[in-house]
Amino acid sequence: MKKLLLCVLILVSLSSCAAPATPSPEPTTVPVVHIKLPMGYIPNVQYAPFYTAVERGYFKEAGIEIEFDYSFETDGAALVGANQLQFALVSGEQVLMARAQGLPLVYVAAWYQKYPISIVSMADANIKSPTDLRGKKIGLPGLFGANYVGLRALLYAAGIRESDVTLDSIGFTQVEALAAGQEQAVVGYAANEPVVLHSKGYDVNELRVADYLQLASNGIITNETTVAEHPELVRAFVGAFIRGLQATINDPDASYEICKKYVENLDQADPLVQKQVLGTSIEQWRADSLGYSDPAAWENMQKVLLDMKLYTDPLPLDKAFSNAFLPWK
Repeated sequence: MKKLLLCVLILVSLSSCAAPATPSPEPTTVPVVHIKLPMGYIPNVQYAPFYTAVERGYFKEAGIEIEFDYSFETDGAALVGANQLQFALVSGEQVLMARAQGLPLVYVAAWYQKYPISIVSMADANIKSPTDLRGKKIGLPGLFGANYVGLRALLYAAGIRESDVTLDSIGFTQVEALAAGQEQAVVGYAANEPVVLHSKGYDVNELRVADYLQLASNGIITNETTVAEHPELVRAFVGAFIRGLQATINDPDASYEICKKYVENLDQADPLVQKQVLGTSIEQWRADSLGYSDPAAWENMQKVLLDMKLYTDPLPLDKAFSNAFLPWK
């Protein structure tokens, strides 16, 4: 018993001489940046990469909280150019036209590698190449936006002037106008109007602008101030998006299911049509290096915009876009 008591006293003595335990460090909290992101359109399966990036936690891991903004009145390019917002989704022509007006936009990730506009006609109209558009009546939403730029780019590639065709501003009624025989051809998005017309049983021909001319298309923009002062935020945002884009390409069915949380009544829509919309979109997103901006696409876009006289003096294109924030750079 005395020996046992002696051992206990020795252990107590040794423990009293030991260094005090180091307190556990407080868990570090990554600051979260709230980003309001103008989308430019209503909720749609075509935004699957962004929905997927949110649901799989890619933006959260990057310290970013996303608020999707679908309001039509929001001019994303103008708000980002004024540094009221840090990011938006816009098409390449908007970047150049904004910079021509002095807005310091910078395009930092290509979402679409192929310009998504198509000219659609009934098969019996026999419009099989851009030259067949000469003398035709073509319906489009109006003389603005990607539909108009895409049509003009196709005409430019074929050596056709706008005066060689008749343009009819019909709003966003392309499917109905073509089906009713009101137009000989209509301009729309490759993942929308042609898919819908096929689903309704119409036999149509489609001329995709991307098959004739490579143009800077839809992607992520920021501004020169954000690039200069918060490059880590730009890199984090782009990186999270690219992860969502790759995940959608790898498993479109899983991303389609995610879309049901964000797109109202998607679970009641025709899944064959909606999955075709997503599949056609994925065709236009694929690239060996996701997010990469091809300088040739920007050069072509500038040539088209100058030909349209949407601005007059060539812009320094190296200021308009950057590949520096891609995760593989």
